Amino acid sequence: MTIKAVCFDLDDTLLWDERSVKESFAVTCLKAKEAAGVDPVKLEEAVRKEARELYESYETFPFTKMIGINPFEGLWANFTAGEQPEFRKLEQLAPAYRKESWRRGLLALGVDNEELAGELAEQFGRERRSRPHVYEETFQVLNELKGNVKLLLLTNGCPALQQEKLDGVPELTPYFDEIVISGAFGKGKPDSTIFQHALERLGVEAQEAIMVGDKLTTDIIGSLGVGMTAVWVNREGHTRSDEIVPDYEIKHLSELHQIIAELN
Repeated sequence: MTIKAVCFDLDDTLLWDERSVKESFAVTCLKAKEAAGVDPVKLEEAVRKEARELYESYETFPFTKMIGINPFEGLWANFTAGEQPEFRKLEQLAPAYRKESWRRGLLALGVDNEELAGELAEQFGRERRSRPHVYEETFQVLNELKGNVKLLLLTNGCPALQQEKLDGVPELTPYFDEIVISGAFGKGKPDSTIFQHALERLGVEAQEAIMVGDKLTTDIIGSLGVGMTAVWVNREGHTRSDEIVPDYEIKHLSELHQIIAELN
């Protein structure tokens, strides 16, 4: 079977989102140290914990889980797009969620300062928007694949936020024949329907397509479920159980060429 299409996940597959978030926390927490003398490392831990717990307490949590929007995206997302009524609820919740996450994080370290929490919440959003990191091999590999196979971007998330990430790296979008965002489709990975939708958009059979992503629980299990070849990007050398077994495991996107040659 000839491989006719490659589907890529976005965050931590093509864009280095984890680095962007980590740097944004580091700079923002440093400001808190200067303003209130708190330990920046402990503040980051506290804010991450409080943000996650607060995020999971909202009635919108089942929806965000289905679409694939994590708590730290909520710390800078505006949720201005998406047709589902849950997005309008998230749009209303977001400003208070951002401020309250930082307020509770500061409070956990003994600092009760609502004004500072508001400033930190705003700064985190600015910092994250100014850090659209891309992996060094992303453009090289996309250049090498473009024209030889169809390319599709399949990403979980809020349509407005994922579009904002793409706008931050404008040279990325033109590589793709199709872009599918879970929040616009209505269901997220690993649901089989979003993978089937992607295949239909490309006009290929499951056996003719490869899915490339960093998350076993979304990208890999979902693509395996519809019969695509699943390639797990494991740059950090994470260990996995045998519950979800990818067809291939790579550390660098350039390894895709060998996989495609092998399958062809």
